[in-house]
Amino acid sequence: QVQLVESGGGLVQAGGSLRLSCAASGRTFSSYPMGWFRQAPGKEREFVAAISSSGGVTYYADSVKGRGTISRDNTKNTVLLQMNSLKPEDSAVYYCAAARPGVAGATIRRPGMFDYWGQGTQVTVSS
Repeated sequence: QVQLVESGGGLVQAGGSLRLSCAASGRTFSSYPMGWFRQAPGKEREFVAAISSSGGVTYYADSVKGRGTISRDNTKNTVLLQMNSLKPEDSAVYYCAAARPGVAGATIRRPGMFDYWGQGTQVTVSS
């Protein structure tokens, strides 16, 4: 069982930056690939970024590639998402999620591969 709590969301102007943090409970955190998803009103939940259990491999949606950086610290059970050059279309509720151990490649972009989810943190980018 993994419990996830996101923080770091808020209101920011276009062009600004935010760092989202996800704190995880559980002794086996280091075995889970981790991901960030987002959902805007009236839209489906979409993949943002993911990172392998060791932190050695990262994945990004085309919409955030070059602007986002995902990282993790397995000693602190945390996952971070640094977002720069924010745009109004980045506004959404951002969710941290833990995938089934071993998930990688194209399948890691699928929400169905993630078993544990946080409650989400709101990011609003004003123009």
